[in-house]
Amino acid sequence: MSPSPAPGPGPGSAIPPTLGLVLAGGRAMRLGGGDKGLLAVGGRPILARVLARLAACDAVILNANGDPARFAGYGLPVVADDIQNFAGPLAGVLAGLDWAATQRPDLAHVLSAPADCPFLPADLLARLHAVARDTGRPLACAGSGGRRHPVVALWPVALRHDLRRAVIDEGLHKVGAWMDRHGVAVADWPDLPFDPFLNVNMPEDFSAAERLAAAHPEA
Repeated sequence: MSPSPAPGPGPGSAIPPTLGLVLAGGRAMRLGGGDKGLLAVGGRPILARVLARLAACDAVILNANGDPARFAGYGLPVVADDIQNFAGPLAGVLAGLDWAATQRPDLAHVLSAPADCPFLPADLLARLHAVARDTGRPLACAGSGGRRHPVVALWPVALRHDLRRAVIDEGLHKVGAWMDRHGVAVADWPDLPFDPFLNVNMPEDFSAAERLAAAHPEA
């Protein structure tokens, strides 16, 4: 049985109100197209696994382009990029920040996670907020195995206008490059016995994820 998601922020919690954002806008070309999040790992869609880890957030939305009806079974708002020509994950983050600003102005932060990471850690929200608070940095992202994972990150909604300028006026697509401009803290997780930020990009990644799910059913 999978562990229960960490409890959501409650009254008096040190975790500020946060919107969860699942980045499901990738085209999965190396897996033959389609939605990677709808692939099942260990008998559960990867998207369902991701949503379980974002259950600690005050609200959750999906960022995806195309027909939103394919996600209807999840009962969540589906927000498309408003930047054309597939501008990458920064466009999806921007869509989430804009949605928070207009639909949930009480949520000052957005926690993003890609729809193709089946083993995200249960303490993701709490640890990213903690490292941002402890370092005084406006942004925080996950790390493991000596690498940063900039799309698994905590974003202040207040920076959305600067992000829009960078994406539209500068054509910036590199997530880490924009983060470094403002200051980003990294919360590191161990990558043994498995990397919690394994993402399913290639057929061999999918096979590895299936093996890990069988060996670590609690993940």
